[in-house]
Amino acid sequence: MSFLAAALGRIRPSPTIAITAQARELKAAGRDIISLSAGEPDFDTPENIRVAAKAAIDRGETRYTSPEGIPELRRAIADKFRRENGLDYAPDQVMVSTGGKQVLYNALVATLNPGDEVIIPAPYWVSYPDMVLLAGGVPVVVTGTLENGFKITPEALAAAITPRSKWLIFNSPSNPSGAGYSRDELKGLTDVLMAHPHVWVMSDDMYEHIAYPPFVFRTPAEIEPGLHERTLTVNGVSKAYAMTGWRIGYAAGPKPLIKAMTTIQSQSTSNACSISQWAAVEALTGPQDYIPWSRAAFLRRRDLVVGLLNACPGITCPTPEGAFYVYPSIAGLIGKRTPDGAVIATDSDFAAALLAAEGVAVVFGAAFGLSPNFRVSYAAADAQLVEACARIARFCATLS
Repeated sequence: MSFLAAALGRIRPSPTIAITAQARELKAAGRDIISLSAGEPDFDTPENIRVAAKAAIDRGETRYTSPEGIPELRRAIADKFRRENGLDYAPDQVMVSTGGKQVLYNALVATLNPGDEVIIPAPYWVSYPDMVLLAGGVPVVVTGTLENGFKITPEALAAAITPRSKWLIFNSPSNPSGAGYSRDELKGLTDVLMAHPHVWVMSDDMYEHIAYPPFVFRTPAEIEPGLHERTLTVNGVSKAYAMTGWRIGYAAGPKPLIKAMTTIQSQSTSNACSISQWAAVEALTGPQDYIPWSRAAFLRRRDLVVGLLNACPGITCPTPEGAFYVYPSIAGLIGKRTPDGAVIATDSDFAAALLAAEGVAVVFGAAFGLSPNFRVSYAAADAQLVEACARIARFCATLS
């Protein structure tokens, strides 16, 4: 349709959202569906946060706020970065958005000129390349292999940098692989970046608090203070506090960048929900006992799912360092046939045939830039995970 912007031709709808919606529709139609496609905790938001939100409503905190967020939340975020990450930001170097996705998009729109390159390690979160394209930039994908734990090397990063490189988008622990970079691995990457002062770092730390020992989370500007003035450190309350629907993401960085991002937001959505902002204040400043409790539950589920999937014929499932995803390889199944004769030529074929045969919804690896794999979110009840893995094993056993 010629009426629509040409930019729409460069992007696609989010595959994870599309698959989750398809699973929901099949379930509504009466199919027995187990959906492991959505990336959100299945736990309720902690009670103290819900109470704080209700109190904010009762106090009348229901009006517009400044576009960059209420002062109380920006102070709480600055305190969080100082306390947990050793990063010194003033409140006017902090902004709040409607989810982490809007933070990233604001930054890209505020900084990219046509042809500017953004380096994205693969497998990547599905939205990174499309947001770069929509903002007029060029995604440059650097692949981390299964053999390297889905992590990129300093050599690969250095080889991808050109005079047009503007950003590296960095995500550890990663969606979709759960891969986490050790201190030494991260230092290798920051050393490369220090040699290329025109490249900025967008560090998506959304899974910071879902990291499993012995892995210890680190963020780039913490490892290399020399990057502080060209790093945007992004986080949010969605994953850490089971607040996905509250839609609060935040970032801290150099004041001119934050100011530019705020200008973008002031002319698009303006402020994030005022009630959600007050709930986020409580999340960051209130009791933190939910975090170790949920981390322990996710760790138990990780070990359960990794063990069950590795027992499936043709599947290899690495053990991730964090987040609540696994990213198994199905290289051993490519080329096989289903009982009705359909060939599993791609991971998309695998995901579609699995959903049709066994009612298990997963996201195919091509959506994340690395095949042949699929992503499982184990943010689901243990019994549901056991049943889903049994169905996957049954499906794999039928392939010949």
